[in-house]
Amino acid sequence: MKIILLAALAAATPVMAQDMPAQTTTTTTTTTTVPTDPVGGYQPSHPAIMGTLPPGVKPVYVQAPSPDEAYPAPPPLAHYPFCKPGQFDKCMERNSPK
Repeated sequence: MKIILLAALAAATPVMAQDMPAQTTTTTTTTTTVPTDPVGGYQPSHPAIMGTLPPGVKPVYVQAPSPDEAYPAPPPLAHYPFCKPGQFDKCMERNSPK
């Protein structure tokens, strides 16, 4: 009940303006250019193959490597310390059976 009374009293009390001393401000204008989005979007500025291939030349299509080959996993550490509070990477849980 007291909290409701204090909240109503605080809302009904007029706010007093704070007197701020006059400040002398010297402003310097700096112009910084913000890079805008490119007009054509984020597409390449030119095609990968310029024009047509000469006669007799066949394009070679190579299959992309698998993700395991392209981004191999890092090697395991020789020793994993116990995890500290909030740490989850490169550590071992204290009560882990491993």
